[in-house]
Amino acid sequence: MILETERLTLSPLAAADGPLVHPIMADPEVMAHWDVGEIDDPDVVDQMLAGQMDAMADERAFYWAMRLTGDGTFLGLCDLSDIDRRHHRAEVGFILGKDSWGRGYAYEAMQAVMNFAATQGMQRLWARTHVGNEASEKLLTKLGFEQEGYMRGHVDRDGERRDVRLWGLLL
Repeated sequence: MILETERLTLSPLAAADGPLVHPIMADPEVMAHWDVGEIDDPDVVDQMLAGQMDAMADERAFYWAMRLTGDGTFLGLCDLSDIDRRHHRAEVGFILGKDSWGRGYAYEAMQAVMNFAATQGMQRLWARTHVGNEASEKLLTKLGFEQEGYMRGHVDRDGERRDVRLWGLLL
């Protein structure tokens, strides 16, 4: 399913996107608030993408490559994952290369993902942020999400326990 916005085209993630995803996931600044640190090995990124494409094939998730509509510049990824059709809920997420930060791309992409989620019968969306990820928390708030919880030591990132905020939105 291709999603389009005023400036973006969100196309289903493909194996061919691996070389474009790898530099983003190899950037320590981009990965600072992820469950894992930067990923230097392109093969690891390819394995991750293969798992995401398997989830897409089973309709357990949707992952999109985010590109500028005009010239096709690759910006990052966004997703609707952990889909629970019985309870009509799913997780949302996004990752952008540093050069795309602060331009409203994540906001625009997430609006499209949220609209798509509604067409899939989702009634509740949720997201997680590592404490300290103020940009993502600001974005989620702007999208209408509310902080619903705080999980102390929820993530073990290379031996460091990290706290996580939970965000929710009823559609």
